[in-house]
Amino acid sequence: MVERVVRLNDPVALRAYAHPIRMKLVGLLRREGPHTATQAAEKVGESVPSCSFHLRQLAKYGLVERAPGADEREKPWRATAQFTSWESDSDNAEHRAAVDHLDAVVFARYAERVQEFLRRREHEPRDWRRVTGPSDYFLYVTPSELHELERRMEELLEEYQPRSTDPSLRPAKARGVHVIQFVTTWEKP
Repeated sequence: MVERVVRLNDPVALRAYAHPIRMKLVGLLRREGPHTATQAAEKVGESVPSCSFHLRQLAKYGLVERAPGADEREKPWRATAQFTSWESDSDNAEHRAAVDHLDAVVFARYAERVQEFLRRREHEPRDWRRVTGPSDYFLYVTPSELHELERRMEELLEEYQPRSTDPSLRPAKARGVHVIQFVTTWEKP
């Protein structure tokens, strides 16, 4: 059974995950289910040996595993969890550096997705153009208030999460969307 969240706490694991090809592979397996290295290579635009190597590396850190029923001829992989999380409040300098690196890679992937969307937005149907695009809010909150706000936002999004893994729950005209959140402080402490 696929777990809900895999937590990365080791700086080595954090750095291992902070690789664009590995993030693409984990994302693919989470969205579309088990794939062989050959199938994954075709979808992410990489070579089969590269995907095979990166899948083995991801398995070392518990992010992917062999799918049940895999035989010697066909060896599909699956994601071990729907989400990956990591703590950013460690006092350990090595851990903080690994988290900062991973966060930077994640943000760069977000930026790539946004740029790709902007390149094709003019071809989107009008009803999708109306509900997509940037928004931001500037707030004054305490850490505990921000934590509560994030919890409530997660709660709202949770209602739609089962559709990610069960296509039968998707209404007609439903499309995959990526809701991106990256909270920053504005003022220095």
